[in-house]
Amino acid sequence: MEVAAVNIPPGEGRRTSWVLGELVTCKIPSRRTGGAYALFEVATRAGAGAPPHVQHREDESFYVLEGEYEFLVEGRTLRGRAGSLFYILKGTLHGHESVGAGVGRMLVSQTPGGLYERFFEEVGKPVKDGEGRHASEDHFDLRRIAAIGVRYGIEIPPPIPRHGRA
Repeated sequence: MEVAAVNIPPGEGRRTSWVLGELVTCKIPSRRTGGAYALFEVATRAGAGAPPHVQHREDESFYVLEGEYEFLVEGRTLRGRAGSLFYILKGTLHGHESVGAGVGRMLVSQTPGGLYERFFEEVGKPVKDGEGRHASEDHFDLRRIAAIGVRYGIEIPPPIPRHGRA
């Protein structure tokens, strides 16, 4: 039987994984919200973040708790610090990077919930006991992740070469 209220203490959640260089903790899965949404706490070290991508099925919200982030949204760069909210409609090209000193933290929700959770489960690398939450996933296969994303309605275009390099 489901309980009417759930308390998830700081630092805890359903599962914690490294996803695209960020530490992602599922705070409330969509199965607990009747599929309405899923909520994640995301910790991002400076210089890391999600590459530009498009979600074709979910709207996404980012609430910055700590640090400073830059969001690339449809070719525009937006900057936000603690207290900033970014709301991204499905079908919008977007990505983000932590640009402040230290680790940035955000609450991230997808509406409706479900598909993105399964994407995180498939591409994420679970945090192992004793590994610590400050270890990081430095290397990941973006082509493999992009192929997996297609199954979940997530499109990750190839990176744009910087300074004339491929």
